[in-house]
Amino acid sequence: MINDEIIKALEEKYSNLGENPETYLKGLLQAKPINYWDYIQVDTLLSLQKTRTDFKDEEIFVMYHQVTELTLKMMIHEIKQLSEGENLSEEIWITKLDRLKRYTRMLITSFDIMKDGMSYDDYNIFRSTLTPASGFQSAQFRILEIYCTKLENLVNSQGQERLPINPSANDYFENMYWKDAGYNRRTGKMTLTLGQFIEKYETDFKTLAEKTKGKTLEERVKQMKNPSQELKDKLKQFDHFYNVAWPLVHLDTANHYLNSKGKTKTATGGSEWQKYLHPKYQQRKFFPELWSAEEIANWGE
Repeated sequence: MINDEIIKALEEKYSNLGENPETYLKGLLQAKPINYWDYIQVDTLLSLQKTRTDFKDEEIFVMYHQVTELTLKMMIHEIKQLSEGENLSEEIWITKLDRLKRYTRMLITSFDIMKDGMSYDDYNIFRSTLTPASGFQSAQFRILEIYCTKLENLVNSQGQERLPINPSANDYFENMYWKDAGYNRRTGKMTLTLGQFIEKYETDFKTLAEKTKGKTLEERVKQMKNPSQELKDKLKQFDHFYNVAWPLVHLDTANHYLNSKGKTKTATGGSEWQKYLHPKYQQRKFFPELWSAEEIANWGE
């Protein structure tokens, strides 16, 4: 027998929504029980691996990047709650930061799949069919950055020298560290990889930057009164995980495939990957005020 309190709570729920509770209860009579494969959309998920060659390990390559995108989505899900929440407790911040560190650790350790989970020779053949596509074109990576820190922290020292005295958001975007991966400022030439990316996403990035102004994680922390040392340590750990440890593992994996066996190969996106991937070149820091001058000078070493 159904508990009367549950029936009453259901009636109150739908009445408060201005709906007829009886209609919803009748609907339950017709609804099918949920199952795992429909809830997770397993059949759809497993059908999303579309390869361009017959090399078996290309499917591994596709699935790896899809898992990475899902992981980034989980991270953005947590970050948005911190960005959009007002007066959240330190306990919530610490819980979310622990989750973000855990997700980033997944990204770091998962590079073993890329490095040791594919045939070296097969990868270096099928990768040529991917040009000009590149992991550089991951929009979620840029979305996460914009939620985490002010735009000025996404401009490296070379870019800072090019900024006007009172830079606008457009000035910051023009000089973002990641544009150096495909834009030759001497010749004005841009790679197709970067051009495609800018055309598809930059307007959305600028809209998001305007939306998050004053609400980035960096700024939310500055709005706190006397944040604890524990919270500061958690922020620095996440910053280092995401902006130093992960890029260095990425660089090591790229070296394995593109800079070994006596021949240096170009990235599918055409970037100067040896320089661009290194955190000392990117200089991306989400919480720069938490780091000492010495730590900033030795960033990525």
